[in-house]
Amino acid sequence: MLTDTEILTTLRHHPLFEGLAEGPFQEVCRLAIQRRLDAGECLLHQGEPAERFYVLVQGQMKLTRVLMEGQEKLVEIIQPGQSFGETLMFSGQECNPFSASALKTSSLVSLDSLHYRRLLEAQPQLCLNLLGRFSQRMQQFLDEIDTLAMANASQRVARYLNQELQDGANLVQLHVPKRLIASQLGIQPETFSRILHRLMDAGIIAMERRSIRVLDTPALTGFIQ
Repeated sequence: MLTDTEILTTLRHHPLFEGLAEGPFQEVCRLAIQRRLDAGECLLHQGEPAERFYVLVQGQMKLTRVLMEGQEKLVEIIQPGQSFGETLMFSGQECNPFSASALKTSSLVSLDSLHYRRLLEAQPQLCLNLLGRFSQRMQQFLDEIDTLAMANASQRVARYLNQELQDGANLVQLHVPKRLIASQLGIQPETFSRILHRLMDAGIIAMERRSIRVLDTPALTGFIQ
């Protein structure tokens, strides 16, 4: 039974649970399991049974997938308040298509997928919330496909920086190591670094400790064309 106030608040305000009546919500909390991971610790491996989904309360997680040629590909970075694994409830997949491990010391809630699916049958609002969540994920993956479809590595990097720009700040926060960003963009880490240095030399960006400041947005946009 979950009792931690921060965890309960995170769950209650999550789109998958905010429309849930108090009784069923307490039942979810009773069956939920709190997990704590150290940085680098693995939560689940690709190919293991997909019986649970997760909500991240604190820390940072990475989802990765090993391709046929043995290369590890970054699928997604999970931030506090986000969930992962819930889409597998309806895909018919019995095994996890990805591995999940902690980038930082992390606290998660592990939830039973079958139990949640049964709740959906009696809670139409939950179904709508879940559809909204799936739509957001679909748009995110479509954006990534658009980026990966660009043959030019410089275009991929420029598009990534444009998408990650914070409104009005011209600043891109680097929440994960550069090698993981390179993996997400489908390029080698040294290629990613080389392109960043080229943009710096052109006066388009400036590197800061854990961020990239865009100095010339029109010029950066020009790289995408």
